[in-house]
Amino acid sequence: MPNFDKVAIIGVGLLGGSIGKALQERELAKEVIGIGRYKGKLSHAQSIGTVTEATTDLAEGVAGANVVVVCTPVETVADQVAQVLEHVGPDCLVTDVGSTKEAIIRDICEKCGPRASQFVGSHPLAGDHNTGPDFSRADLFEKRMVVITPSDQNELEPTVKIAEFWHALGARTILLQADEHDAALAVTSHLPHALATALALTTPQELLGLAATGWADTTRVAAADSTLWRQIFLANREQVLAALDHFNVQLTALRTAIATDDGDKLEELLFEGKKIRDALGN
Repeated sequence: MPNFDKVAIIGVGLLGGSIGKALQERELAKEVIGIGRYKGKLSHAQSIGTVTEATTDLAEGVAGANVVVVCTPVETVADQVAQVLEHVGPDCLVTDVGSTKEAIIRDICEKCGPRASQFVGSHPLAGDHNTGPDFSRADLFEKRMVVITPSDQNELEPTVKIAEFWHALGARTILLQADEHDAALAVTSHLPHALATALALTTPQELLGLAATGWADTTRVAAADSTLWRQIFLANREQVLAALDHFNVQLTALRTAIATDDGDKLEELLFEGKKIRDALGN
């Protein structure tokens, strides 16, 4: 199990705060430094135990770190990584938690040249529609999958070390190429968010009193941060559009079966959907 003198976390929200709490609870790091733009928010994050220290000075915060985790919105990750690499030593590894990967890795390779080899992309498949450090918890990553997306510049050793970092927090890991990750997550994460939003938009507010658990469960993720999701959809635009097109095929098949009173086809579609959902388990 790895042990670090110093881990720096840029962006101490739900994910960053949970990483900080997990590192401390598992006694994996002597120092856990939170870095952000606003002193008040950082002070609050520190007061609830997400980090041991906090600073708005990125250079000061990452100096001497063994690992830096960038937990900012996907639109800013590449710039943050480029700044970090200006202030850390050659043995420091940098990773992120972004929900898209191909554009981030491409931008980092362009901005950072050979030093981009110190960055190994990560995406923990964990989180919540609630945001902010108040919702962080030390067990957020336990038994959850983290996708590791090494670039062509990464040697095996840094990739293994980043995987070990997540294992130490209780997670499982899988390696995917960045484009494979983005195609997969467009279907399993980004499409569900788009559909939840569409369903919420379709429902008149005056009918919300009749909305039961099915509506609430299906639309839960629509309550997530809209600015963050705008960035995710646009960063993974082509893959999201492909997923939406495939969904429209299935939706049209359902509509056609209902419109034509084709009960056999309708039941077939419902059964196939149930079978796929049942395969996931609870």
